[in-house]
Amino acid sequence: MSITERIVTISILALATFSTRVIPFLIFAPGKPTPSYIKYLGKVLPLAVFGMLVVYCLKDVEWIHGSHGVPELLGIAATALIHLFSRQMILSTAGGTLFYMILIH
Repeated sequence: MSITERIVTISILALATFSTRVIPFLIFAPGKPTPSYIKYLGKVLPLAVFGMLVVYCLKDVEWIHGSHGVPELLGIAATALIHLFSRQMILSTAGGTLFYMILIH
């Protein structure tokens, strides 16, 4: 990749990142209450993202051969248990990932 291509790529990425940060402030005027559908999405989207991550992580598991998905299921269980006790998504995600990595190595 040439230097020009790198500059163009970085510029496009910076513009895309900046626009995703600015657009909500342009759409929703300050001082107005947040629309109810935005509040609803704020409640359900994190759970939906975690559901999609679980499906994505389990899509290539060979249930018949090898470890039969035991490390993956134990990693999910560890993540759930950590989250039940801590109620912190980052801690539970990191803890479950660390536990899974220990199991597979």
